[in-house]
Amino acid sequence: MELRLENEKDYFEVENLTREAFWDVYRPGCSEHLVLNKLRQADSFIKDLDYVLIEDGKIVGNIVYTKMFTGTERKMSDEVIAFGPISVHPDFQRKGLGKKLIEYTLDKAKCLGYKAVLITGDNNYYNPLGFESACRYHVYLPGTSEDDEAVFFMAKELEEGYLGNNNGIYDFDICFNVSEEELEIFDRKFPEKAKREARKTDLT
Repeated sequence: MELRLENEKDYFEVENLTREAFWDVYRPGCSEHLVLNKLRQADSFIKDLDYVLIEDGKIVGNIVYTKMFTGTERKMSDEVIAFGPISVHPDFQRKGLGKKLIEYTLDKAKCLGYKAVLITGDNNYYNPLGFESACRYHVYLPGTSEDDEAVFFMAKELEEGYLGNNNGIYDFDICFNVSEEELEIFDRKFPEKAKREARKTDLT
């Protein structure tokens, strides 16, 4: 398999891949392909960490990174970043490709001088990759209690001890928030897909 930086010609293919990877996983349909589209246009987007994974000439995986925002004034950080969406085509999942994308790009991020990575996700998947609950570094999302471990919000230092001197409130780019109206319009660019019925456990 080949790992390389994404280029503009890949955009639609990668957005469709992201849509396939997340479809009906956390909710009926998905929004991650629109989030990806919006992030590429954001000031926080890190082009040097936008990688695709190629198998037999086809893009089967993608990972992107953005800079985090600090404090209540939401100042964009030049040293603390986040990855996501990370997408692997359903036909290639559970083969370690997501882990490969993460480990490869974390090494690249460290070489580029970034100091720490914050993410949200399944701690059972990310703990073995070196991520810990962010609260252990006294790092929190806006509006969360310091008494709440919030195991879904995790941190990994790329420079040991960095977060000890740079803790506090961190938040993601507002591009991660999309409306149902803009999602409906954006989804018209892609092949029609049936959505499953909504469940009480769905994320909103």
